[in-house]
Amino acid sequence: MKLWQKESTSTSAQIEQFTVGRDREFDLLLAPYDVQGSLAHVAMLERVGLLPADEYRLIRQELENILLEIQAGHFSLRDDVEDIHSQIEQMLTERLGDAGKKIHSGRSRNDQVAVDIKLFLRAELLDIKKRVLDLFDLLCHKGEEHKDKLMPGYTHLQLAMPSSFGLWFTAYAESLTDDMSLLMTAWHMTDKNPLGSGAGYGSSFPLDRLYTTELLGFGSPHYNSIYAQMSRGKTERFVGVALASVAASLSRLSMDACLYMNQNFGFISFPDWLTTGSSIMPHKKNPDVFELIRGKCNRIQSVPNELALLIGNLPSGYHRDMQLTKEILFPAIEDLKACLEMAVLMLQHIIVKDHILDEERYKYLFTVERVNDLVNEGVPFRDAYRQVAAEVESGTFSYAGTIMHTHAGSIGNLCISEIRQLMERAASMR
Repeated sequence: MKLWQKESTSTSAQIEQFTVGRDREFDLLLAPYDVQGSLAHVAMLERVGLLPADEYRLIRQELENILLEIQAGHFSLRDDVEDIHSQIEQMLTERLGDAGKKIHSGRSRNDQVAVDIKLFLRAELLDIKKRVLDLFDLLCHKGEEHKDKLMPGYTHLQLAMPSSFGLWFTAYAESLTDDMSLLMTAWHMTDKNPLGSGAGYGSSFPLDRLYTTELLGFGSPHYNSIYAQMSRGKTERFVGVALASVAASLSRLSMDACLYMNQNFGFISFPDWLTTGSSIMPHKKNPDVFELIRGKCNRIQSVPNELALLIGNLPSGYHRDMQLTKEILFPAIEDLKACLEMAVLMLQHIIVKDHILDEERYKYLFTVERVNDLVNEGVPFRDAYRQVAAEVESGTFSYAGTIMHTHAGSIGNLCISEIRQLMERAASMR
């Protein structure tokens, strides 16, 4: 059954297959939200006098029964229905007769799927937020735990200056604070109700859109009915930007982990059960998890561009192109959640090497420390720089001093509490 089907016309199976595409696959994800939207809609219809109270009670009860079926995993899309919207209405009609046919009054599939997607994305963003906070807390904990363990810092992939595992872990913790700001911006964009905008031009029915907004827990409605439809694609793109930002942090962290596991670095390692081996090289312990996180997250970073290209030249109003946003964005959400989960698992079991900088090959990391010591003794900086450079060139450089970095954000002052405050502000729902 199709909600738009007429008695005298039919569409070829080939056209149907092409236009439906992968919608049925993703509609199962939207099923609980479609029922929630319908519950709010019929409550509003009863409130404004478009649905008798007795029929409303019957419809509400059956919708709640369907929601329980979905939540229990006893729900699937039938082969003869086009989408989740069609199936819900068909199930109500089968169970209630003519009363079930009344739930579509005052709405279109356009605003129906728009509200489903808003509800879905709002919930998924909160799930991702929790997973980001879990990773953030772990990074802060690891930073505190390993704050005194020094490691090389690099610029241009060349030895630069002393760093520490505390500084490394908390660098990614602070990176997540900016990612969280984008996640919450995207959440606020999803927190607007398009229900009641119809096909984009409202309705002659006296719909109470503020009431459905309240029932669905949205912060506000999309006031303009045209823009409610124009927000399709735009909302998804901003969610994609937020996902891509988190993915960029994860990808870079994963690249570091792959590099630092390499035997020529040897800064970190993991238990055997978190690594994979080679079919012909018995010694191998491969960082497959981090490589796949890196690869998946690099793909996720393409999502905003895909969505921008999809919607970039569309005029106002609804267009079937919008259907394709689901197959771009929904898999990316699942991939990012999996990557966050695996990153937490790996970092919970990371093994950090100590006394790395005791090795002779890292002695030139301390040239800046030596220059600064000379400056503290009264030598002009440029003269101190040249003196140490001459010692390096002649092979006579050595350094036996201590590392004394005390300014905010340095080895000796990680500012973890301040970074936590940044995250608290970024994660705020206000």
